[in-house]
Amino acid sequence: MEQTISRAQTPVLASNRVIRNTYLLLTLTLLTSAAAAGFAMAAGAQPINWFIMIAVFIGMPFVIYRFRDSAWSLALTFLFTGFMGYVLGPILSLYLGLPNGPQIVMSAFATTAVMFTGLSVYALATQRDFSFMGGFLFVGVIVVLLAIVANLFLAIPALSLTISAVAVILMSGLILYDTSRMLHGGETNYVVMTVSLYANIYVMFTHLLNLFTALGGHE
Repeated sequence: MEQTISRAQTPVLASNRVIRNTYLLLTLTLLTSAAAAGFAMAAGAQPINWFIMIAVFIGMPFVIYRFRDSAWSLALTFLFTGFMGYVLGPILSLYLGLPNGPQIVMSAFATTAVMFTGLSVYALATQRDFSFMGGFLFVGVIVVLLAIVANLFLAIPALSLTISAVAVILMSGLILYDTSRMLHGGETNYVVMTVSLYANIYVMFTHLLNLFTALGGHE
């Protein structure tokens, strides 16, 4: 009887360990990004080329996944999140230079924090399996990436806002999906889960900046 209970508890304990380690590492990576962004802003860093940023943002998670069972995965994760924080620095400086810029940044930050916390708590509390969303979310992300690249050349404001709105919805779905993966054993590596959730938060925040800027009447 005791062995049966122990076997039944093993997946739960394993998922709890992954969740605990993921949120701890996620906190550290977000702090790393914040520090790198602050440094870039203080140094007056120039914006990074969009294609380089997109290449790193897409490529580094695959590299980290390749080394997921190695000690290198942690070093690569902090390198990745530090770089993305540095990239964010000049972007934040640009937004802060707008009229009501601090309010725009704080609104985007607060909304991101509330949405991430709310979605995570909902997924953890209900323990629903959101794996069925995987295919839809994957296709949605590909479409948004193609639209972003296209709009780098087209520069259509309406398309930019549409992309941002869709991106925020997709990131909300991905937060539910990733949290569900941790709960139900879809991914047991906390470094991989940290990178995935970090990317969700990063994309959500940057697109909320764009939406709040438009709501504030800035083109």
